[in-house]
Amino acid sequence: MTIDSINGRIDTSSRVILASPHLIYQAFINPEAMATWLPPKGMSARIDLFEPYPGGKYVITLSYDSSQSGMGKTSDNTDVSKGVFVELVPNKKIVQVGKFESDDPTFSGKIILTWYIEALSEATKVTVVCENVPEGIKKADHIEGLASTLENLAAYTEE
Repeated sequence: MTIDSINGRIDTSSRVILASPHLIYQAFINPEAMATWLPPKGMSARIDLFEPYPGGKYVITLSYDSSQSGMGKTSDNTDVSKGVFVELVPNKKIVQVGKFESDDPTFSGKIILTWYIEALSEATKVTVVCENVPEGIKKADHIEGLASTLENLAAYTEE
């Protein structure tokens, strides 16, 4: 998958998680785990396709709860993201390129998501960097969603 157009917008968030890099990496490559921790507050996820290897594809459907109906990019209450895993470095980094299914051009374009997993002395710092974020996604909402996802990842992996 190549990048069609670059708009230059980058959103990022990070969190220190009291879990090993290995445990965090495993949460990324297990589709059942990812469906649990990936959706931000107010959403749920269904993994429709998941091939966690370089060149492998994924399809993830995020659904908004009833209080947020009408916010979806694909339908009133869903965001469908299709993409490919570009790079997987065990316990260190995951790079994905994805695109929302949407008829709204403000949600078009391919997003590069890079997840950095950095070992600390007794914890792991996880940083997500999203490049080429579509203009239809409000920056403040996106940062809040990324922080919520990292909070979920911490809850899922902390021992």
